[in-house]
Amino acid sequence: MQITVLGATGGIGRALVGELAQRGHHVTAASRSIQPTDVPAGVRATPTDLHDRAAARAACAGADVVVMAAQVPYSRWSTQLRTLVDAALDAAEHAGARLVMVDNLYAYGSPGTPITEDTPEAASTVKGRLRADIGRDLLAAHHAGRVRVTIGRFSDYYGPGGANTLVYGVALERALAGKAPRVYVDGDQPHVFAYVEDAARGFATLVEHPEADGRCWILPAAPAITQRALFTLIAREAGAPTRLGRIGPGMLWLAGLFDRELREARELAEQFDRPWLTDSSAFDAAFGPIDLTPHEQAVAETVAWYRAHAASAA
Repeated sequence: MQITVLGATGGIGRALVGELAQRGHHVTAASRSIQPTDVPAGVRATPTDLHDRAAARAACAGADVVVMAAQVPYSRWSTQLRTLVDAALDAAEHAGARLVMVDNLYAYGSPGTPITEDTPEAASTVKGRLRADIGRDLLAAHHAGRVRVTIGRFSDYYGPGGANTLVYGVALERALAGKAPRVYVDGDQPHVFAYVEDAARGFATLVEHPEADGRCWILPAAPAITQRALFTLIAREAGAPTRLGRIGPGMLWLAGLFDRELREARELAEQFDRPWLTDSSAFDAAFGPIDLTPHEQAVAETVAWYRAHAASAA
């Protein structure tokens, strides 16, 4: 199968390129500044700026499936995210390819109960409403016969290459520098954290199953764990102090006065002050369970990767 992954140098994009190549697919990895050394042997790397629709179409030419894994910082969601998704949709339509969208759970708000595909998309945040609107537009394009679309949704993730994540910013980066991690808002609420390699297996499954088209899927992940438990594992593996700090609402508000990304992150606090759980039973029933990595093993692999790739991670 010919597959183009857009956003191939991000955490999930990088992992998915490797997973698809390992499964024997012909993969084109597209990202704005990608180099041949960024991808496994046999994968074609093509520098692509999704703001240039002609370039996006060229990267996706001949593809059977286009995976949209490109992201932008929170501060640019309102001005750029929809533009990039529309470019991916256009490129897939021009190629006559399926589109698999890498998405998060923001559209569902923070119900405090396990999120399923039937959970109402009741987000009250700006980012959540934007994600919900984009998802509805993509599925409308599918039902209109323009492009066959599958949307995969998964929770906060961590793992090799995932430097633009909450877990990296408040825990991994600090622990690797010998500092104690900090929990975000409330460290004792159960929260689903996906290991990036597990998420890649889930998205690869959607890529390989066209019967997934026309709907959203909640991807499998390891059982929920508290930030305190996960970050303590990270600190121990990295040899850092295990007396965890905390980023509370007051600190977040104050820091947001000086940092736009932290200011944008304020509205996500509701995902961490209550249980944040998912139910992937529909995925399991449709495609069978995938191998999931225990957090202890995932943390060990993640810390080892960052130590081996210290320069590139920085």
